[in-house]
Amino acid sequence: MKTQLFPALKLTLMCLLLFVIIYPLVVLGFAQFAPSKGKVPFVEYHGRIVGADNIGQKFDQDQYFNSRPSAVSYNAAGSGGSNKGTTNPDYLAQVQARIDTFLVHNPTVPKAEIPSELVTASGSGLDPHLSPKGALVQIDRIAKIRNISKEKLVALVNAQTEKPLLGLFGTEKVNVLKLNIALEALKN
Repeated sequence: MKTQLFPALKLTLMCLLLFVIIYPLVVLGFAQFAPSKGKVPFVEYHGRIVGADNIGQKFDQDQYFNSRPSAVSYNAAGSGGSNKGTTNPDYLAQVQARIDTFLVHNPTVPKAEIPSELVTASGSGLDPHLSPKGALVQIDRIAKIRNISKEKLVALVNAQTEKPLLGLFGTEKVNVLKLNIALEALKN
């Protein structure tokens, strides 16, 4: 019994030390190099926290830039994709319904010019970003509703566009929450 018990206890203590203390400290150390220092970057508007910088929210009102659809109804506790393949009839019907809805609200946009991120959910279901094209394609609708010039809205999208990390990693993107906050600030 001693030949099995003591090695098992040693292995358990080593695993506890490694996985409960050392590994989390190493991850925390690497997180300190991130822009948010490993903390959730909250977004404030008029002194109130209105969301997190890295978690998508539902924006579907015509006076705002619409966000990317979510397969998990924007529930951060249940992050995940739909797991439906691109040939699944239910998935295709869902995407077609999103296309139809988009075209109803954005009649000036030809179907072929709808960016895919506006009708498909991301892998996490919580993507807070759109491509600049995904934001720019919505400008006609917002300009008409808010009575703001298209040029002013294009400049707003360009100002809110985040460049790739170090100019190399990732793509250009626009945080929809921050973009809509900046849009609200235009009318003040």
